[in-house]
Amino acid sequence: MTDAPSRPAPAFDAAQARAAILERIAAAARAAGRDPASVGLTAVSKLQPEEPVAAVLAAGQRVFGENRVREAMSRWGHRREGLELRLIGPLQTNKAREAVGFFDVIETLDRPKLAETLAREAQRLGRQPRLYIEINTGEEPQKAGAAPREADAFIATCRGEFGLEIEGLMCIPPNGEPPGPHFALTAKIAARNGLDRLSMGMSADFETAIRFGATSVRVGTALFGAR
Repeated sequence: MTDAPSRPAPAFDAAQARAAILERIAAAARAAGRDPASVGLTAVSKLQPEEPVAAVLAAGQRVFGENRVREAMSRWGHRREGLELRLIGPLQTNKAREAVGFFDVIETLDRPKLAETLAREAQRLGRQPRLYIEINTGEEPQKAGAAPREADAFIATCRGEFGLEIEGLMCIPPNGEPPGPHFALTAKIAARNGLDRLSMGMSADFETAIRFGATSVRVGTALFGAR
């Protein structure tokens, strides 16, 4: 008796995955008593091959998140129009000029030196990306982000000393910990500083983030499939 030939696994359908994620976002928002339109999807295209990114783009996705400035410029520079590009990875000050000139949103402002540099480059270029301050809610030494206890003072410094308009906060909870308390902490810091935009939640926990007030969720693996 011979074994039956194995069938190849079906190809990952990124466009179908996007539709499913949008449905989950809407359901989570409704469950939290929120308007589904108040939560946006950022497709985390960093390090992804071209084929699934093109499929998600063709399906109507217009907001993408990238980790590295040069990689983003290489991928999107020739098709920039009509897209919103977000820098979601750490930003070195020597890449600040390129980041200010290219991205619509920078989500990883985390220290005074970077704030000063971004303010200077924005004035030089006459272009101001929308800015989010990253909060290191777990105070993990290997991660970027302002410590929660320093967040209020840092927000005030960005506004007062450097004249930056801060749109919201971003966080990445520690691996292996329940994300809810970290989302709640970020939302609390935002509320007391008059900020209502929160970039929180990824593939494994975006529904929890929506419950705690996320206005933008960053989804990669669930949208593009495992690399």
